[in-house]
Order: sequence, then structure tokens, then C-alpha cells
Amino acid sequence: MTKKLLLCCGVIASLLLGAQAHAQKFDQLAKTPQLGWNSWNTFGCNVDENMIREMADAMVTTGMKDAGYQYINVDDCWHGERDKNGFIQADKKHFPSGMKALADYVHAKGLKIGIYSDAGNTTCAGRPGSRGHEYQDAITYASWGIDYVKYDWCDTKDINPVSAYSTMRDALHKAGRPILFSICEWGDNKPWDWAKDVGHSWRTTGDIYPCWNCEHNHGSWSSWGVLPILDKQAGLRKFAGPGHWNDMDMMEVGNGMTEDEDRAHFSLWAMMASPLIAGNDLRSMSEATKKILTNKDMLAINQDKLGVQAMKWIDDGDIEIYVKPLEKGEFAFLFLNRDDVARDYTLDWAFHYMKDDISKHEIFFDQKKFNWRDIWNTAKGSTAEKYTTKIPAHGVVVLRLTPQ
Repeated sequence: MTKKLLLCCGVIASLLLGAQAHAQKFDQLAKTPQLGWNSWNTFGCNVDENMIREMADAMVTTGMKDAGYQYINVDDCWHGERDKNGFIQADKKHFPSGMKALADYVHAKGLKIGIYSDAGNTTCAGRPGSRGHEYQDAITYASWGIDYVKYDWCDTKDINPVSAYSTMRDALHKAGRPILFSICEWGDNKPWDWAKDVGHSWRTTGDIYPCWNCEHNHGSWSSWGVLPILDKQAGLRKFAGPGHWNDMDMMEVGNGMTEDEDRAHFSLWAMMASPLIAGNDLRSMSEATKKILTNKDMLAINQDKLGVQAMKWIDDGDIEIYVKPLEKGEFAFLFLNRDDVARDYTLDWAFHYMKDDISKHEIFFDQKKFNWRDIWNTAKGSTAEKYTTKIPAHGVVVLRLTPQ
């Protein structure tokens, strides 16, 4: 083999090794679903640095940080123009101190900060997207101290999603700062089939809307309420696990639904191992909203290290029962009432059997007994006896079962 050929082979090998070295996400992140807050659901484009600082303050003073929430995420419309070299700048009117100073403030609170961009030329609100500037943007985010990137899918006609998201993944990795990569592709191209090695979570649907069971038409696009988004998760649980989660979108708790609906919404998202990203105004939320968002028992179910998404175990018309296997042989059971009126329900454990092909659990309840406690009140009991409960309209009951 000639020296020239050896040199050529060496160059090719180096390129391939370099591509493999950078073709990865930061694997140490999102071992459990991410917990945080995002500006979009309440504020849309009305964002500025003072409001974001106040949200960071509120995450601490309301007890959300103590409950486990970490991320303060700035969604669309923070962008200014690109400079003459193509580097993105923050909007000087609304973020006059710059993103580095904002990140420093959030970090000083013991929190992490997230930012938003888009795989297209423009974001959903028409601001500069990252297409063609992925590596520049990744370097910029790293220099600012960003910890989380939500990457949207507007203005992406004729763009291959796997390539687009992989490019930004590689750019973030190349920049060197561990950054959680949240894929917001809306489920259009089945990201669960390809995104496990690309991002830490991927949206499974279009946007959420603060309603129980509706589809809200916005003209060229639609958004959905709690139940439609829940139903769109059918068949997806096998794709979720530590470091790669099905994202059911940011939460609408505290944004206009009833207290029972908010509690059900939060509980369902937790059971389904979805990222829990609050979308309300943390500065002015009610005590009821705060109690829902900071329920440590429900958060512990979401953050369980086994990392298994709940399955629908029983479908009894308007009453459905979801089961989430947990560490140490424990389980979470959620009773959902889709009906418009409260419903009484009785479950005779002795006549039921549960098998989960993902967690490999198989239980005959007439042979193995559990103690249970209600996550949302003080009730306790055992599977040795029938379980009877009243489930509120548009509500849930959640039990945590521990082996006797």
C-alpha cells in the first residue's frame, strides 16, 4: 500500500471516528423525566429578563425547587438579530443584560436555565431559527451557560427531521457543555422510532390546550386537551426509559381548568413518565395549584428510577385504570374518571391478574398482597380486601402499592 493511499485511509478513518465521537447526546442527563417551568403557555411572546428572574425567585420561594423542579426555560421570542458573523443575539429591548447574565442569576438560585430554538429558518413566532447555524448556536448557548434546549419544528418544509435533530445534537455535543436536548417535533415523523439516541425527550403530539377533552382549532393547526393527548400515547410506552422520554407537552395546571382536572392532568403526566414542565405563572398561583405541583408523592412516582411508563390495565368505559411499575416491587395505580359526573368504583383485587411485558412483572393478586395508600389523601388499606372509592368527575384517585 502506498504512502498516499495510507494517508487517505487515515484521513477517512479519522473522519469516521470523529463523526462517531460527536454523534451522541449527553447520556448522563434526564435519567428521570425533567422537572421545570416554561414561559410559553402563559406568556407566549411576552417574555423579558425581569419576568424570568421573578420566575426563578418564585420557583424557590414556592417550594418547587425543594420538590425537585430544576429548569427555568425561556421559550420563543427571546431572539434578537444575528450579528455580522451569524451569531445569534438576545433581544436588546427585553433582555438588555444578555442571556449570560440571566443564566448566572438562575444558576445562583441553584436552578438551571433552558432556551428555545427551531430546526427551520425561523421559529414558530418568526424569530431567527437555527437552520444553517446549528454549530454557531450551540457554541453560543454553551458560552451563555445554557442547560436545556427545546428545539421546535416550524418552517421545516422539505427538511429531514432525523438529519435536522441529529445535526443539532452533534453541535451541542461538540460545544462541550452538557445540555439536555428536548425534541419538539410534535410526533409528526414518529420520533419515538429514531430519537432515542438523538434527544432526551421528544414531543408525541401537537400543542396542549387548557381543557379536559377538546380539540382547539387555531386555523392552520390544532391543539388538544388532557384526554386527547393521553389517548395519543397508546402504543408508545415501550419507547420510554431513562434518558429518553415521551413528552406529552408542558402542563396547563393552574391555567383555567378545575382543581380536579388539574390534579388529574398532573397525575396522568406523572404516571406516564412525561417530563413535568409547569406552564403557569408561579408568582401568583393559588395554594391549590401549588399543592398539586409540589405533591412529593406524585413527583416521586414520576421520578422513579425504574423509568417505566404506565400502562392501561383496565378499560371499563368511562373508568380506566393505569398501572406504573416502580422500584422495589412497588406499583402506582391510577383510577381515571373520564365522565362528567362522579363515579363509584369497586375493584376486587383477588379476581385480577396483572402482567407487564416491559417491566416483566406478573402478579396474581389472590396470591401476593400489597398495602396501599392514597397519594392525594390519607386513606390506607390492603389488597386483601376489596377497594371501593368515589372518583370525582374529570378526576383521578392514585394509590401506591407496597408489597406486604
